[in-house]
Amino acid sequence: MSRLPHRLGPSVVPARVPAPLAAPLLAPLLAPLLTLALAAGLLVGAVPGTASATTTGTRAARPLDGVTVVIDPGHQLGNHNFPDEINRLVNAGGFKKACNTTGTATNGGWPEATFTWQLAVRVRKQLRRLGAVVRLTRHSNSEDEWGPCINTRGRAGAKYDADLMISLHGDGTTVKGARGFHVIRPTYRKKWTADIFKPSRRLARVLRHTLVHQGFRKANYVAGGTGIDARGDLGTLNLSDVPTVMLEAGNMRNKRDARLMHRAKGQKRYTVALVRAVRQFTD
Repeated sequence: MSRLPHRLGPSVVPARVPAPLAAPLLAPLLAPLLTLALAAGLLVGAVPGTASATTTGTRAARPLDGVTVVIDPGHQLGNHNFPDEINRLVNAGGFKKACNTTGTATNGGWPEATFTWQLAVRVRKQLRRLGAVVRLTRHSNSEDEWGPCINTRGRAGAKYDADLMISLHGDGTTVKGARGFHVIRPTYRKKWTADIFKPSRRLARVLRHTLVHQGFRKANYVAGGTGIDARGDLGTLNLSDVPTVMLEAGNMRNKRDARLMHRAKGQKRYTVALVRAVRQFTD
């Protein structure tokens, strides 16, 4: 784990201002010395109008100080413009899969890549406020860019020495009436996920709990309605060396789910659930 003890900066003890001089004749000699001391910062806090470093130079510890989180916004808006690049085969954990896919969209054409990007940015902002270091696996949502590939995403947690990684997605099933979220965790694979299997399972349970607490429905079309699915065919999970889960936040083909995912109010609820999951998992 990369959570580090909170380290405070060195404190500066304010120097005392010399008492009024009894011998006025010494004032001309001490005046230059006082000027030098003030310039060097030795008397900060001792002179009216200046602030003390002991009161402003340090900050109270925040809940996620020392925690590093990788957020993986699924896909990339421009993937469909680069078929050769995203269709090339890469290692997905002992087998080959396509580098990436275009992702799904709502019936009105709003892309999954845009949803995951907007949500990732919201989550990053809130986690940073709590003290966390947050890394994203992509840094834009652009028609002119593609990727990164699933093998790069999967290894991002190790690259940044993260405490956990959450991959954000939206599902696109056309099963009638299908709606709700589900969290995907890795299966146990001896040479690939044995080291992260148990903590990833715990992370999945924590995230499911915080989502339900925010009023989100567990998916009614997958994983037996439990809200947690286990899969061994996803490179993002198989190649990770830190606890990792994938969130399918809802079915973008369902009008009610799509409305929830598209609106700011709904994205704020997802953000609350995700941030609470990070806090609970790292406590």
